[in-house]
Amino acid sequence: MAEHSFRIGAAAAGVALGLLAALAPSAAGAVPPHTGTTDVAARFVPGPCPRTPEPIEALATARCGFLEVPENRARPGGRTIRLAVAVIPAASAKPAQDPVVFMSGGPGGETFDDIPFLVSSGLNRDRELIVMAQRGNLYDEPDLACPELDRFYATSVGLPSYAPRTERLMLDAVKQCRARLTADGTDLSAYNSTENAADFADLRTALGIKQWNVYGHSYGSNLAMTYLRLHPQGIRAVALDSIAPSQSVSLPFAWAGAQEGLDHLYQACAAEPRCKSRYPDLERTLNEQVRKLEARPLTLKVRPPQGGDPVKVVLDGGALVNLLVAKAIPFADVPAAIDELARGRPERFARARAAGSVQVVGQTAHGLTNSVVCSEWVPDHSASDVLNAGRRAFPDWPDPVLAQAPQLAFQEQVCRVWNVPDRTATMRVAPVSSAPTLFINGTGDMKTGASWAQKTARTLPRSTTVQVPGIGHWVVPQSPCAQKVLASFLTRPTAPDTGCVAGLGWEPFTITPK
Repeated sequence: MAEHSFRIGAAAAGVALGLLAALAPSAAGAVPPHTGTTDVAARFVPGPCPRTPEPIEALATARCGFLEVPENRARPGGRTIRLAVAVIPAASAKPAQDPVVFMSGGPGGETFDDIPFLVSSGLNRDRELIVMAQRGNLYDEPDLACPELDRFYATSVGLPSYAPRTERLMLDAVKQCRARLTADGTDLSAYNSTENAADFADLRTALGIKQWNVYGHSYGSNLAMTYLRLHPQGIRAVALDSIAPSQSVSLPFAWAGAQEGLDHLYQACAAEPRCKSRYPDLERTLNEQVRKLEARPLTLKVRPPQGGDPVKVVLDGGALVNLLVAKAIPFADVPAAIDELARGRPERFARARAAGSVQVVGQTAHGLTNSVVCSEWVPDHSASDVLNAGRRAFPDWPDPVLAQAPQLAFQEQVCRVWNVPDRTATMRVAPVSSAPTLFINGTGDMKTGASWAQKTARTLPRSTTVQVPGIGHWVVPQSPCAQKVLASFLTRPTAPDTGCVAGLGWEPFTITPK
């Protein structure tokens, strides 16, 4: 399955691009914006479901359309935008009256692509499932795609991760995307979590729903917490998968998540006799390889796992770290891949790096990504804060690797270009609520560490926290047990059945011959 990160970066392989069925084909990101005004209330306008690249079975019976909302609620008389919505019927003949609304990760991750994972996880088993593309996403008007960045990410696999030329090419792409979006009249400052949350509040009202349940993963959990804090009306229960707490997410935060996930992996290997015997010094070996590759990067020609001609790949310390954090290699194979790398066989990591050369241009709303990251995650800390957080987490790694948060390279520079207002004071507020809340986290998650659930739950007294061993980012689609826990929570929010978690463990690790 595709894994959405709390920040989609160069390590993520692309997935399929689709177009709105109601629109003529056009260049990604070039959809003309809806030009209404904010003088009218938000409304839902029925319409056809998006025409996705691969058919999504659940959309065949869904009710679809657009939610029309103000682009910037602080500017009366401004234009309105349109957000794609799908209401997927319940599988049950007698569904519950409170639907579940989904908030996707990213920010900027393509939402409709998540529907098959949600349906296979049972989200619409007993109630309707409502999916809305967050403002600026694919199928919205406007769509804040940045093809310029997609093309950069495709070529960046052949560049040193943090070299000046790599930074220059990335910033050039950011400048081009920003200039194009603002020339179309887009107010980049309006693409933030506060407006996103207000969109979902308007959606509930526009659909005439008295009460619903909220399920968000990764950035969607961040958004769900903002929504809970600002718009508590009509919320029955909230499920947060791979928590990225709105009061804590920052570039230094990323290093804490990477450390926690790797520590859990080391502990799991040490607890498995075969893994411990075959890879007794896993942490030391990885530390050595990060230092060695950053000092002397490898350049290879590798065929992407998706197929096609071989591509140039540079494997350096930064690339190695980013691949691990992105779970570009399955956890079961990570010890073997690290051992092979130390023995002069970098193929597993090189193939994973080559996968990033295959990007679907226009699929990710990088405009939304940058507007959220640059207003909410970056402004209230310095470059030295990032480096010091990296040093605390990984004291044996070189500073050039630690100076850039994993999967968030050059963000200080990007945000100077993107130039949106600082919203950290607005966002660094913990929600206080009596709404039943479920935290589901994977112990292998290197993006948003599992321990953040307990910290975040302190202001949510009716909360339940669950850690699923050996699962990475976005737990529910990967774990039948997590699916059972979530279903139980939606049935009985104050007393979910978490019993299946006790018998879980990490998948056995791959053991290769010496």
